[in-house]
Order: sequence, then structure tokens, then C-alpha cells
Amino acid sequence: MTQTRIYVPLDADGVRRLAADREVAGDPVEAFAVTDRLERMLPSGDEEEWEYAALTEAFEAADERRGANQAKRVVLAADVDPTWVASRAADALAGVQLTHPLPLSRVVSFHVDESAGDDGMDDLLWYDVTELDEVLRLL
Repeated sequence: MTQTRIYVPLDADGVRRLAADREVAGDPVEAFAVTDRLERMLPSGDEEEWEYAALTEAFEAADERRGANQAKRVVLAADVDPTWVASRAADALAGVQLTHPLPLSRVVSFHVDESAGDDGMDDLLWYDVTELDEVLRLL
């Protein structure tokens, strides 16, 4: 079955809720993915470049959510059924929304700033989904 890779920005409370509830729920869940809009804006790109652009937009959204007490941004990557993904208003090239709660079993990794206050994409740490406790410790 074909899967769609999505990126979901989370604040510290969102990561804690994911650990406790074993899902990300919302009405709807804001996410980012390779969209037709994104592909049209980067017509010479390839899948890797488009996914990086979607991840970048997710980190920009995580930056906006970062509270005064949260020094690091967190974005999770997940593979979901394409029918769970709906387009969102054109506020972001890669902006989508999930029509279903996102179970932890669909999460494949976490991407976290290496240092507090990072705003770029150069110093990101990658954590497997099995390292959720370590991601919580970082926050």
C-alpha cells in the first residue's frame, strides 16, 4: 500500500501528550507533506528536495509554536494512508491536514534542534520513534 510521508510540528506539551495518549489528535491535525503546490513551485526538484522543503515548512511552524519555556523545536515524521491527508488553505506550500488521529505506530522519527534557540536546519538531531523517551528528556 502506498504511504504519504507527513511532518507534524509539535510543542513540548504535544510530545508529552503523544507519549501519554499514543497518538496526536486534533481537529484537524496540522501537518506538512509533498503537495502539488510544492511540486509546482519547485518543478526541477526531486522527491528528496520536495520532502526537505516540507520538513523545512514544518520546522517554521514549530518555531511559531515554540513557547518561552521550550528551547527546542520538534517535528515528527510519519507515514500515513493517503486518504488521511487533506489539502489545507494555501497558507503554506506543503500545508496539509490529517483527517484522522495519528497513532504513534505510524510515527517513524523525530527531528529536534541540537541546540536551544536554533532557527536553521543545519543542526538537527534525528531520533527513531523508539527513542521517544530521549526526545522527552531533551525538552
